[in-house]
Amino acid sequence: MSRMRKEYIEKIYAGWLAKIIGIRLGAPVEGWSSKKIRDVYGRLTGYAVKYNRFAADDDSNGPLFFIRALEDSGKKEKLCSEDVAEALLNYVPFEHGFFWWGGYGCSTEHTAYLNLHDGIPAPRSGSIRQNGRAVAEQIGGQIFIDSWGLVAPGNPDLAAKLAREAAGVTHGGDGIHGGIFIAACISAAFEEKNIISIIEKGLSYLPEESGYYKIVKEVMRFYMEHPGTPESCLEYIQEHYGYGKYPGNCHIIPNTAVIILALRYGNGDFSETLNICNRCGWDTDCNVGNVAVIMGVRGGLSVISQALREPINDFVACSSVIGSLNNQDIPYGACYMIKQAWNLAGEELPEPFGTIIETRIDSCHFEFSGSTHAFLLRNGEEKEGKIQETVMVNTDEAAHTGKRSLKLSAGPAEPGGRIFAFKKTYLRPADFHDSRYDPAFSPLVYPGQEIHGSAFLPGYGVPCRAALYVRNAETQEIYPSSEMELKAGMWQELDFKIPAMQGVLLDEAGFVFTINPEQSEASVLTVMVDDFYVTGAPEYTIDFSKERVEYWTSVHKEISQFTRLKGQFCLEEGRALISCSDYAECYTGHHGWKDYEVTAELEPVIGDEHYVAVRVEGAVRSYLAGFRSDRTFAVMKKTRQGMIVLGEIPCEWEHGQTYRITVNVTGNRIQAKLQNTVLTVLDQDRPYLAGCIGLAVREGSRFYCRSMEIKSAGDKEIYENS
Repeated sequence: MSRMRKEYIEKIYAGWLAKIIGIRLGAPVEGWSSKKIRDVYGRLTGYAVKYNRFAADDDSNGPLFFIRALEDSGKKEKLCSEDVAEALLNYVPFEHGFFWWGGYGCSTEHTAYLNLHDGIPAPRSGSIRQNGRAVAEQIGGQIFIDSWGLVAPGNPDLAAKLAREAAGVTHGGDGIHGGIFIAACISAAFEEKNIISIIEKGLSYLPEESGYYKIVKEVMRFYMEHPGTPESCLEYIQEHYGYGKYPGNCHIIPNTAVIILALRYGNGDFSETLNICNRCGWDTDCNVGNVAVIMGVRGGLSVISQALREPINDFVACSSVIGSLNNQDIPYGACYMIKQAWNLAGEELPEPFGTIIETRIDSCHFEFSGSTHAFLLRNGEEKEGKIQETVMVNTDEAAHTGKRSLKLSAGPAEPGGRIFAFKKTYLRPADFHDSRYDPAFSPLVYPGQEIHGSAFLPGYGVPCRAALYVRNAETQEIYPSSEMELKAGMWQELDFKIPAMQGVLLDEAGFVFTINPEQSEASVLTVMVDDFYVTGAPEYTIDFSKERVEYWTSVHKEISQFTRLKGQFCLEEGRALISCSDYAECYTGHHGWKDYEVTAELEPVIGDEHYVAVRVEGAVRSYLAGFRSDRTFAVMKKTRQGMIVLGEIPCEWEHGQTYRITVNVTGNRIQAKLQNTVLTVLDQDRPYLAGCIGLAVREGSRFYCRSMEIKSAGDKEIYENS
């Protein structure tokens, strides 16, 4: 019999959804005392703040990106701390976003990152020996760990092993013990309903003499002797195990105590367990997030109320260096973890998830009950105010593939009235309530690509036409496909080849439905949509004179559609300027682009190292093509171990002159052209086969860039080899 069970698929989604709910519940009161929470909100239940859109959070960044070490390394269950360390260095921007606060010796993760960056290997990077107990035993060892439990459903042995390796990159001592405990509890909750049994399973992987083991046992003992209300237990914890008893800013032991308190006094009720944990104070987003995953996996989707789900709308923002991975929906994150879980088990995914995950993992498939993939509804601008209500409901009434779709209703709508159902494909500071952890984004959809979707008109629906569309972020102009008359009771596939454009940033993509003008009266528009996805290579131009500065905070600002790893990247006189003291890199485009061609106009100003980046997988994996300090034109491969020169030719160039550098990547071939000079190389050692584009300088260099052109690589070589 197969060890993996089909029901694990929905439980992984439930666990990841619950994590985001827990983070959002706790975020508004993070760092508050229980007294302050009580004084301000009374008996807090549910969300304290209504966010227009919740920004990035370190508690979701860590689980989403560190887990990518499994796929990046290919080592599966043999994963080690060094593999997770590479993921940390690859996806985390240098000293902004993700988990940056406090500085070296204050923030545990910040400290470990800088240790790794400066050559101290994992797990020494997070150890007590290296950093001291005050830093090593802070809470991060367990708040970034949830995904290691989710990828090992019903296998706590594996979850504990992977969590030990992952937590050891940034933490030591009880910091590691917390990671092991939480991951094992999550894994056990796939099969075990009894809360005590789940906790005991997590404890079975810890040394009994550890402080972590002892605090869990102590809170469980207190509950057995005082099972009445959580307030008495919280008072006991505050008196004997409060923040003042431990060093550092956010020690793991006090926060673990309130996690166990909530699990025991919540009596198995999902919402009550989360609310109890939140009212305890301290590191609320972390604690409630951890509790939520355990309870979400244990109970499944049925225990998560619509009141908690609706404000989330399946959306999660991130702040990695890869801008296209920073605008995520929760089903994508869940599907990525599902993929890793089945890969670890060496088993094939059941349908339709096998096809979905292997071919279109980032599609909107709506197969999870209640999922929306962060879709939004908007009244049509031509009949503004005529559409009174809009409703989105995940349904099993009909589906194009699989069993579920998204049902959209709007009305009463006037004849000729329109409704837009769409994904936000690019996000700006104004789209968020705040700018926590400094997110930045690259679009998910580009000119030249194709968008696809399926629509269904039920028999009781009013006649309407359907089209796909994208929107220009700057002008709000809509670019639609040709309309299709929907036939009742039939799924119809729509496709739209987005025209090639210059200087256009697309911030919406989706469906537009139009009530037939022949309708005699206002009606409720009801349709279903399914299988929305993007294919093809981009064909567009980035004109820096048309880009803007996105002001996230007074100290964090980025050029629109770019993320920045390090260094200075700004606009000056209609051009992009990139400069550094040691190195600087910035990125745009989609992480899934495979074969393409990019041309950039560069004007070197100072220094000798100026590059165009392609196939950017992150901060430590990419190809660079451009000028080297030895006066050559070169193609280089960036790795964790350093730069590898794949090919170079002598080249005389001058500061103050403008050069067009074109790089074509097709399979494992990288072909770079400078004026009439062509350099072609083949990477035969684990080549990078997909990734973003970018700009880079090294060794104190600086250049201007006026534009970047991106298009398909084509079927033939673009130049003769030389």
